[in-house]
Amino acid sequence: MALSTNEIAHLLLALMVIVLAAHTTGRLFARLRQPPVIGEIVGGLLLGPTVVGALAPDAMDALFPTSGPVAAGLDVVNQLGLLLLMFLAGSELRTQAGQRERRTAALVATAGLAVPFAAGIGMALVMRRADIAGPNGTAVTLALTLGIATAVAAIPVISRILMDLGIQHTAFARIVLMVAVIEDALLYVVLAVVLGLAAAHSSEGTGLWSAVGTDALLPTTAYYVAVTLLFFGACALRGPRLFQWLASRPWNVIERQNPTAFRLVFLFAGVGCCTALGINTVFGALMAGVCAARGDAGNGDLQAEGRALHAWDAIRHFSLALFVPVYFATVGLHLDLVQQLDPLFFVWFLVLACAVKGGSVWLAGVLAGETRTVSTRLALALNARGTPGVLLATVTYDAGIINGSFFATLVLMSVVTCQIAGFWLERSFRHDRPAAPQQPTAPPLRERTAADIPQEVP
Repeated sequence: MALSTNEIAHLLLALMVIVLAAHTTGRLFARLRQPPVIGEIVGGLLLGPTVVGALAPDAMDALFPTSGPVAAGLDVVNQLGLLLLMFLAGSELRTQAGQRERRTAALVATAGLAVPFAAGIGMALVMRRADIAGPNGTAVTLALTLGIATAVAAIPVISRILMDLGIQHTAFARIVLMVAVIEDALLYVVLAVVLGLAAAHSSEGTGLWSAVGTDALLPTTAYYVAVTLLFFGACALRGPRLFQWLASRPWNVIERQNPTAFRLVFLFAGVGCCTALGINTVFGALMAGVCAARGDAGNGDLQAEGRALHAWDAIRHFSLALFVPVYFATVGLHLDLVQQLDPLFFVWFLVLACAVKGGSVWLAGVLAGETRTVSTRLALALNARGTPGVLLATVTYDAGIINGSFFATLVLMSVVTCQIAGFWLERSFRHDRPAAPQQPTAPPLRERTAADIPQEVP
């Protein structure tokens, strides 16, 4: 059904208000040397039931309806923002380090992932399911969600903090990013399994397994674990070569005409494959980003690399201009801290999760031969939940795995841990920042921009 002129105007007005609020508060937080993504969430929080909804509920309901064509249009933009965010996050899931740094990162990642994940599952066993469960939350999905929530770290926010401090080229930064890459890659696999199990137990399940018509725990769990691991393995081993082969074919007129469009087509194809298999679309977007970026990095053709860099810049610019800020602002827009947040539960879960995560990382750092100061910095940096924490909260809440109270706790914990990490690292590195290194002649793809590659001469 086509939208009327008034409905289109209403949708554009709502988007205009959201974009203005997200970018204004994001800019304010950036000026305060805080992650802009937190400011975007705060912008939505101001527009939502926590502030505007409490002062003028009729105005909020009129501008942001919860049903109808306008609500559907906002949801489409929000979902596109989520997919583009994960596509860009996938393009960043790689880093380079020396042998000693890799050894330290492997030990820290193992301890910083296994211990908090096990602790989260242990919390699920002793907590009352009714306190955190949504309509589709089972013992298995809630335990895995708590494990992810306790162990997750934030690559985008950590990267931004390190860049703001001017230490992104140090050994410390390489260790932190490598640990975050390892942890997030594995946790996204677990999250894909969780969302698949939730979909199988709901009335909205899609994909091959839903056609079987059974929701028995053992075969359903086996299917989603197997198909997620197979998809992950296929993308990691063959995905970059497949993308590179497709991009280099003479018959690929989309790559020749508009490389940006081809990368978006590849994104949608990855999402479509996951939908057919019953895997959540978030995981498809993430792996599409991994495959496309790694395929571009191994191209070897200067002109093709230049086109690829311009394409990634274009995707990043329009995503960060509209879709991604709308996604984060919508998180705040749906958050009601007055009605949803349980302060006592939030405090004890925050303290316990940070203590387990930070303690395991600190101990692993010391055992790897790092000083106590460096180990403390690692523990603080890797405690920032940031974007993955917000993502976990939104997708599990939308899937009906967790309730509104736990949703509010996870979002607020993501905000608070980022603030703590940024503040502590700023103070810690204030007096010993290294001198700015000379730029290498050929930096990796993820550190380069389109300006580094000459334009193709027609």
